[in-house]
Amino acid sequence: MTTEGTFLPDVSLQGPRSVAHRVRLAFSAIRNSLSTLWSRTAVRSTVIDASVFLIAVLDVWLVVPDDAPTYSVYLSALSCGALLLRRWFPFTVLLLATPGFMAGWAQVAAMMALGFLATRKQTHWQVWVGAWLVWMCRFILWPLDEFVALTWQVHALDVIYSTVVAGMPLAIGLLIGARQQLAGRLAELAASRDRERKLHVEMVRAEERTRLAREMHDVVSHNITLIAMQAGVLTAAAPGGEAERTARTVRELSTQTLEELRGLVGLLRSGSVDDDGSSPKVCEIPDLVHGCQVPVKLHLDTLPAHVPDQVSAAAYRTVQESLTNVRKHAPGATTVVTVSADDDSLHVEVRNDPPARPADSGPLPSGGYGLTGLAERARMLGGTVESAPTSDGGFCVTARYPVDTVDDTADDAEPVETPTA
Repeated sequence: MTTEGTFLPDVSLQGPRSVAHRVRLAFSAIRNSLSTLWSRTAVRSTVIDASVFLIAVLDVWLVVPDDAPTYSVYLSALSCGALLLRRWFPFTVLLLATPGFMAGWAQVAAMMALGFLATRKQTHWQVWVGAWLVWMCRFILWPLDEFVALTWQVHALDVIYSTVVAGMPLAIGLLIGARQQLAGRLAELAASRDRERKLHVEMVRAEERTRLAREMHDVVSHNITLIAMQAGVLTAAAPGGEAERTARTVRELSTQTLEELRGLVGLLRSGSVDDDGSSPKVCEIPDLVHGCQVPVKLHLDTLPAHVPDQVSAAAYRTVQESLTNVRKHAPGATTVVTVSADDDSLHVEVRNDPPARPADSGPLPSGGYGLTGLAERARMLGGTVESAPTSDGGFCVTARYPVDTVDDTADDAEPVETPTA
């Protein structure tokens, strides 16, 4: 007996994992958790604000002497605390940070305030005013009598250092702001490109719909018109007989088909998928049953006062396709059509007995997609269509369509008299 090729689920054949591998897995899980946490805007903003405030406080606390004047300590603390409001009032925060820089030790706080102002405002006049204030705070020495006593060499060095102190956060802020603007422009460009792509797809689709409408009008309409004309000739040639009644029926059906084809062509040309004004309604099912030349018993229960147009058209098409199949495959079979509704659905059932006689002629042409099309229409509406042979040799089609429109007056609607064909 051999175990070659045997696979046991959840059983490792590699032996116990090493400690280093488990440590790597643990670090990978921690890294993924931190990455997910950092991707949240609120967490990221809170961490950045706390870090900025902590750095500013450390810059003051590490350099302030023990004999520092009280007012300079308060001004420095004000400069650090004002950084917490930089997201909402960047220019005001800079104005509050400059006294602590000039008369205290809040140099980093003032530089950060200038950098955030430059990021937000870019080349606004407030940015240049803020840069000038930071430059002056670094250049002027407090108290003023000590500043006046300095030599020109020290003043020259102060000019250089002041330019660096004011220029560095200004340049970094302008760079970050420009990068953010560039990212925004790229996002707008990508969105514009997506819109153009969608417009192109819609244009191609509209052209294809127009081509289909043209082909349907040129081919199908022409052939149906010829059928109607031939039926009219037959009606005039054989008056008063069965042939005349059959030809008249063919002519009426051809005319009705042309009307529906005209509406479908107009729908394809307009490109509107919500326009169902010319679609048949569920209330027209009795007329369909009376003119189908099939022995039908119709049971039409009380329906909601307002049935969505697409659901109403789907119920009509279900009965129409089912009766067409009965005429083709079960001539003379008695058929029962039941249309009912409950609180949230419209139900249609078409059940026919076995054929009463063989077909009068050869097999009729069929598109082969009748029941498939009904199922696809039902799925788009959130319903179902089921079809299967019955135990007695007949056939049954059952459909359910959801009714989204709920009307309290539906219970008070007048019941529809059940006709029998």
